[in-house]
Amino acid sequence: MSQHFQKTDIMSLTYEELSGFVKETGEPSFRADQIFSWLHQKAAVSFDEMTNLSKGLREKLKSTCELKNLRILTVQESKLDGTRKYLFELYDGNTIESVFMKYSFGNSVCVSSQVGCAMGCAFCASTIDGCVRSLSAGEILSQVYEIQKDTGERISHIVMMGMGEPLANYDNTVRFARLASAENALHISQRNITISTCGLPGPIKKLSRESLKITLAVSLHAPDDEIRTKIMPVARQYPMETVIEACREYFKNTGRRLTFEYCLIGGINDSDACAAALSKRLKGLNAHVNLIPVNPTENNLSPSSPEQIKRFQLILEQNGIQVTKRREMGRDIDGACGQLKRRML
Repeated sequence: MSQHFQKTDIMSLTYEELSGFVKETGEPSFRADQIFSWLHQKAAVSFDEMTNLSKGLREKLKSTCELKNLRILTVQESKLDGTRKYLFELYDGNTIESVFMKYSFGNSVCVSSQVGCAMGCAFCASTIDGCVRSLSAGEILSQVYEIQKDTGERISHIVMMGMGEPLANYDNTVRFARLASAENALHISQRNITISTCGLPGPIKKLSRESLKITLAVSLHAPDDEIRTKIMPVARQYPMETVIEACREYFKNTGRRLTFEYCLIGGINDSDACAAALSKRLKGLNAHVNLIPVNPTENNLSPSSPEQIKRFQLILEQNGIQVTKRREMGRDIDGACGQLKRRML
């Protein structure tokens, strides 16, 4: 019986792994530099493009490796702020969305880590059809490369806030962060890479031991378990105190300030009492709160009024909590926070 041969996902290999792979094929070590450069600096999508490799080596790569390329299906551009939303088709026909945003400090890309999401948060469209599969590190990275090619602009910041729960795809997320920040690849500063999570205590603690300098953004969206379980099913499994405790450990191990995401939903989590309770819970943590007015999706939740957002922010500030209101980008193209989903064509 013939054994099914699994090809190597070459785009997801670290430089060290690629060097080992090249050595095993009996090729000289400088070939690893050439291949890595083709994949991560020139963003090659086929082995035939790698013209400084011998024809024999290119054939060898074709027979032993695969490139799980993405294809841009549609691009929508915001009339408000130039934000671009990309719908990508993956090699297996699944689709994901990513967003390109221009800021004064540079260009940022919001990438997806899974096809869909299993977390079920009430304010998020990514979770509507559940999670189909996790993306490989190479597939996460390819979103950045394809957007860089399409816009002709350098990406300086990456946020893992697209579809999926990055820490439910832990190994590929960490591998992606290492690859994106590799000196001979994109070389994006790890400090400019944000990993967003709905608060999985085990993976947060594990991440704190990876010696990465990334920014961790934890979705809280409530000051207590009672409100949190209504909008975030994951809160039934992980009470808030265990999430905060994991965050404390994260800060202790990394020295990196934490970001807490807080989606303001009118009449649900935006009262003065909620702001006071949140301040109390975050006291003594080196943290920054990012307030996000909920965006329209199929869930029919209403955003808080501008006056109430100001009040909420003021109460946090008066309690010594660092806080900003997120500038929403791409809302008119369903490209803002919580609006990405697995679209069927």
